[in-house]
Amino acid sequence: MSCTVCTSINEAEFTAEMMIHFSGRRDIDNPGLLTFPKVSVCLDCGCSRFTTPEADLRILKNGRAASEAA
Repeated sequence: MSCTVCTSINEAEFTAEMMIHFSGRRDIDNPGLLTFPKVSVCLDCGCSRFTTPEADLRILKNGRAASEAA
């Protein structure tokens, strides 16, 4: 797959650590969701994209933190 910004094919995939926070006053005490997606990085322009793992996507849809879902 080529980069969506510069069309380069010089991309690499990495594992990342990401904290996704829920927004709004209602979730002020919500610790957020720690996830480890695969990130595709264009090694020419730096554009990056990732896909959220399916289990984490379900948590985001429900609006609950990982500690509440466990």
